Amino acid sequence: MNTELLKEAGLTKNESAVYKAMLDLGPSQAGQLSRRAGLHRRTVYDTTETLIQKGLASYIIENNKRIFSAANPERLLDIIKQKEDKIQQIMPDMMSLFTRTQKTEGTNFYKGKAGLKNVLEDQLQPGTKEILILGASPDAEETLEYYFKWFNEKRVKRKIKMKLIYNNKNKIKLPLSEIKFLPGEHESPMAINLYRDKVAIILWHKEKPFAIVIQNQEIYKGFREQFDTMWKLSKE
Repeated sequence: MNTELLKEAGLTKNESAVYKAMLDLGPSQAGQLSRRAGLHRRTVYDTTETLIQKGLASYIIENNKRIFSAANPERLLDIIKQKEDKIQQIMPDMMSLFTRTQKTEGTNFYKGKAGLKNVLEDQLQPGTKEILILGASPDAEETLEYYFKWFNEKRVKRKIKMKLIYNNKNKIKLPLSEIKFLPGEHESPMAINLYRDKVAIILWHKEKPFAIVIQNQEIYKGFREQFDTMWKLSKE
């Protein structure tokens, strides 16, 4: 089991190492956990205390010695859910501040997979009724593996339609979507996503993905006209 996933769930590096050691060994003394996790015994004691506070560990006394055990891993889901609930409580205030301070026009640059996820999730925000994609690339699935299942579930739940013009003729089925294909042979990692008053130019590069998002009504209209023309010329 990769401890990086535990860190993504909110545990520190030491907490991830000690919790994994508990799962590997079962009920154990601090010395055993220290050797398994590769941490000093004092660090293990401090870390078990924080895990106990989070409800991820417990201990019993046997022969005047502490025996530590991992709690059910499903407790991690409870912790994540509690964090989500807290964020949801303050979300209205944060959104109010965000919308009040945002510029109505501008250009933003995004790098890496995390940056592309920000761009895609912006397309699911309130106000988006339709997403138009010109030059949709099969490289997108490989760049953000497993991500688009979640994205499309959210999109359908929010009743956001899509029109896609693909670069190749691979058979693709997506819910709440219309799909056409460019005439001839076209292969490009570049795609243009149109939504609300924004134009997202995305380079679907596996190693160095990149996106530019332009928020400008006139530029959006220009690209929309191009999309509508290409939609008429493309084949189902």
